[in-house]
Amino acid sequence: MAVIAASDSHRTRAPRTGAFRATLVYQTLLIVGIFALWEALVRLEILPVYLYGQPSGIFAKGRTLLLEGDLARDFGATAFASILGFVIGTSLGSAAGLLLWLSQTAAAVLRPIIVAVNGVPKIALAPLIVVWVGVGLGAKVAIAASLTFIVALIAVYQGTQEVDEDLVKLMRSLGAKPMTIWRKVIVPGSSPWILSTMRLNIGFAMIGAVVGEYISSKMGLGYLIYNAGALYDLNTVFVGIFSLMALALVLDAVLGRIEARFKW
Repeated sequence: MAVIAASDSHRTRAPRTGAFRATLVYQTLLIVGIFALWEALVRLEILPVYLYGQPSGIFAKGRTLLLEGDLARDFGATAFASILGFVIGTSLGSAAGLLLWLSQTAAAVLRPIIVAVNGVPKIALAPLIVVWVGVGLGAKVAIAASLTFIVALIAVYQGTQEVDEDLVKLMRSLGAKPMTIWRKVIVPGSSPWILSTMRLNIGFAMIGAVVGEYISSKMGLGYLIYNAGALYDLNTVFVGIFSLMALALVLDAVLGRIEARFKW
């Protein structure tokens, strides 16, 4: 029986592995094709290089920045600020969203305030945050945390409202106290919402960090992009943009593993 089970497991994994490899090949071909077409259009002078950059120039610039250590420094600065802001904002926002379930009165009172704050573009708060927190890492983390906090709060509170009401009623009929229901039913039932919010907040945390680097920083990918754009150095701008894409993919992959562990 063990041999049969192992054989079935091997057969199940094999098609999945093959499909993954095929997808990876198609993705690689698509990216290579886009860059090849881009390079050809620039070389044929159909696209002006001063407006669109050039893949070969982007690669050369990225290699130079990498060898000089500037790209690694900026990448690390943005990654650290994004992760720290993400952890702080998502943790506090998720906790607040879960706790709101315990008091429907508090939720009703705070709802219009939450909606109003969520409607304000957080970039508009950036100058205030810089004044309150100061320049540098603190501003970047604070902006990233403010973006992720409100998203996590709204999404997770909504998740608490989607928990099976029949299960909550059953617990109440058995004499369970609100805190017990919250701990045994609401928190576990809201975990899918928390995990999906974490995925969503990756982008918001990076936006906050980059905005902070635009406003008040001497390092980071946002600082790199802003300065290069001011000098019309589009190749360096694209290096920064592609580095942000790479960072987003890395963080998404890490969260994907965390999510897989929770599902398991």
